[in-house]
Amino acid sequence: MNCEITREAIQIEEIYQKVVRREAGAITTFIGTVRELTHGRKTLYLEYEAYEGMALKKLEQIASEMKKRWPGLEVAISHRIGRLEISDIAVAIAVSSPHRPAAYEANRYAIERIKEMVPIWKKEHWEDGEEWIGNQQGTKEYQAGQPKEGDRDE
Repeated sequence: MNCEITREAIQIEEIYQKVVRREAGAITTFIGTVRELTHGRKTLYLEYEAYEGMALKKLEQIASEMKKRWPGLEVAISHRIGRLEISDIAVAIAVSSPHRPAAYEANRYAIERIKEMVPIWKKEHWEDGEEWIGNQQGTKEYQAGQPKEGDRDE
């Protein structure tokens, strides 16, 4: 599979090259970056942590789901962990397909599934404090203020 968890800067051209093929009439990419303002607070930087082995398995599972749902796809997913500055790329997804609609639909499916099920945690650092975000969907808080071992198994 063309999936990875990395501490290095994500290179879009490398992700793109993993899905280029003669049968593809469409290639879509999604690039998730670190934004400066979240809910009116100025972000200084983010830190991402992951249960790396499981996160990689979940990315591969998502790619497999996509290929079953939209036959003829090629998929590449890269998620960065560690400290990321404003405008750094946190996640990149490339999808190639014989036809445009499947490429668009599959790419959106990938990012939504990543946020739903991949064990990657984000700590936001602001001018006036910091906080671990409970999950990538922002629907869960950490009771202890940070992820603990039990959170990593979800």
